[in-house]
Amino acid sequence: MKKAKLWYVIADGGRARFVARDDKGAFRTVSSFVSTDLHARSSDLGRDRPSRVNESASPGRSAIEPRRDLHEAAKEDFIKIVAEQIEVEHDRGQFDKLMLVAPPGVLTELKKALSKPVAKLVAKKLQKDLTKVPDHDLAAHLAAAH
Repeated sequence: MKKAKLWYVIADGGRARFVARDDKGAFRTVSSFVSTDLHARSSDLGRDRPSRVNESASPGRSAIEPRRDLHEAAKEDFIKIVAEQIEVEHDRGQFDKLMLVAPPGVLTELKKALSKPVAKLVAKKLQKDLTKVPDHDLAAHLAAAH
C-alpha cells in the first residue's frame, strides 16, 4: 500500500509556501508565493483619502470611512490565491493530506477558502507563523504537531 503524501502549507497574509518531505525525510519547499502587495503603501493599494459626502442641511462635507481596510483586503485576496493554488496541486495529485500552518486569523480564512473535498484532506492545523523559518529548521517547529 502506498504511503499517503503529506504536504505542509505554511502561510501568513503575504507569504506562502508548500513544503514536502523528500525520500530522506528532510523538508523541501515545493513552491512559494509572495504577495505583490506585501509591503505596499495604502495609497498604492487604492485611494489614500477617504471619500467625501456633502451634508444635506449645511454646506459642510464629511469623510466616509472605507468599508474595509485595503491591507486586509489584499491579505484576503492573497489567501484566496493560495487556496486556489492548493486546489490546482490537488487536481494534479501532488498530495493526499495537508497540514496547514499559519497565524490564527490566516489559518481560519485559508481553511474556509478551500473546497469541501480539499478541506477534508486537512489532517492537522498549527497556529504558528513559520513563513520565515528555513526548511532545515522546520522539523523542530513541526515536531509538536505530529
